[in-house]
Amino acid sequence: MSERLTVWAPDGLGEVRPGDDLAALVGDLLDGERLAEGDVVVVTSKVVSKAEGRVVAADDREQAITDETVRVVATRSRPGLPPLRIVENRLGLVMAAAGVDASNTPDGTVLLLPLDPDASASALRDALRARFGLDRLGVVVTDTAGRAWRDALVDIAIGAAGVQVVDDLRGGADAHGRPLNVTVTAVVDEIASASELVRGKATGRAVAVVRGVGRYVPAGSGADDGDAPPGGARRLVRGSADDLFREGTSEAYARGHADGAAGLPPRP
Repeated sequence: MSERLTVWAPDGLGEVRPGDDLAALVGDLLDGERLAEGDVVVVTSKVVSKAEGRVVAADDREQAITDETVRVVATRSRPGLPPLRIVENRLGLVMAAAGVDASNTPDGTVLLLPLDPDASASALRDALRARFGLDRLGVVVTDTAGRAWRDALVDIAIGAAGVQVVDDLRGGADAHGRPLNVTVTAVVDEIASASELVRGKATGRAVAVVRGVGRYVPAGSGADDGDAPPGGARRLVRGSADDLFREGTSEAYARGHADGAAGLPPRP
């Protein structure tokens, strides 16, 4: 039996403004799309942030980045441009510019990420489930990010509700019977990236539907507390003890040189 994945992005959401009822807008957009049990609705963090009033006055985007920064990972100069800053933001996400966005916002303003993307996803899911009479419906909130081992950008999940966040295959076996000891798949990140292929970056399509991943969309309310499945996207934030890229190479070298000059022992 073959497996099939279908992804599409309806057009016509329009500009979202602070205070708008995003659930109503997305629901209106999806009215003719015949949502089915097991579907996942994907929305960009940009429209979530706009609806939640995360548009803030900031003539200086660099100051806004500083305000949202918890920890600097790496900084690189760029001729003719502000320095590139890779930082950890308030959500624990490591991103360029702390996720602060100055595109498609009024002059003199910037757009911050949602305060709690998992809660935003959960609220949107509750409203859409009630509107369309569905039990098994997932919602993923996405943003764009780079990756430590790869060039270029992809969309990742920064919020999720009603979707199994990871597929933990540890303890199982592959097709040849070999044990799987470390394989944990980031399901919601894969859903986010798939949706970006049909949404695009400059088309104005901020919502997509992913069908064919119903095995990751459980029945019921889908409580998002703690580590109980399906969990929220925050569980994908890597803890410092397991972070092999906690600081940039230049920063690590400079720190090591300073520690050595001060006679300090090597840090873990």
